[in-house]
Amino acid sequence: MRSAVTVDLVLLLIAVTALALSAPLIAHITAVPALAIAFWRNAMAVGVLTPFALLRHRAELRSMGRRALLLAVASGALLALHFAVWLPSLAMTSVASSTALVTTTPIWTMLLLRLRGERQHGLIWAGTALAFLGVVILTGVDLSSSPRALAGDGLALAGGMAAAGYVLLGAEVRRTVSTVPYTYVCYATTTVLLLAACLVSGASLGPYDGGAWGQLVLLTVTAQLLGHSLVNRVVKGLGPSVTSTAILLETPGAALIAALWLGQLPSVAACAALAVILAGLAVVISADRRRRPPA
Repeated sequence: MRSAVTVDLVLLLIAVTALALSAPLIAHITAVPALAIAFWRNAMAVGVLTPFALLRHRAELRSMGRRALLLAVASGALLALHFAVWLPSLAMTSVASSTALVTTTPIWTMLLLRLRGERQHGLIWAGTALAFLGVVILTGVDLSSSPRALAGDGLALAGGMAAAGYVLLGAEVRRTVSTVPYTYVCYATTTVLLLAACLVSGASLGPYDGGAWGQLVLLTVTAQLLGHSLVNRVVKGLGPSVTSTAILLETPGAALIAALWLGQLPSVAACAALAVILAGLAVVISADRRRRPPA
């Protein structure tokens, strides 16, 4: 059991590292509309997963119960909403602010779990509140900046709420369905919905130059196939609370990449906010380890 948890934690670290590249890379792909970026990263991922899903997991796909299938589709719809509101925010506010707000996922996950009647350790609530304080501090940085930045913050926050539902539904489906079939149905649903959004909004789906396509492929391999897919893999063993809370590590990672790559050096207030968020994360992880029975 300890070995399995260790493997899941290592995979989660890889996932968060890959996800940290997402925001800076998306901010750098200026030639592609935000909705088109979201569509292509999911469409490409579906293309990669199709041979595995149809050749190695066809029987499991056929045997998925109605409830599991509907939950996987709902999860894909929430993932589509997550992308549709978060990606535009990266052009409206800073990468650090957008990433911090979209990774408030554990806060909404905790609230949804509580509404479902699942009680959490008091320290987990305290850590979540501390992390939220960091988010408030970081949002305040943009409050004095511009109404556009504030609107971007709101979109990123909505993206975090949608991601909480995506993680919770994914954890439920993964009780009975393995990673590839669930991920395939989820991404396929997301792809169809984002394609519809692109067609309705008039977002250009191409053609793009070679550099833009290369960046889309890199985004798909890192953030989508390594990031989201590994999150889907570990959520069964680690649970939605730990998985979603660990995603907060994406915030300092994205801020560091943005500073080195895009020259978006965070302010002193933003650095303080990131430190508070990490402190809250440490409290949540510590409380969860106390709650778990010894192996």
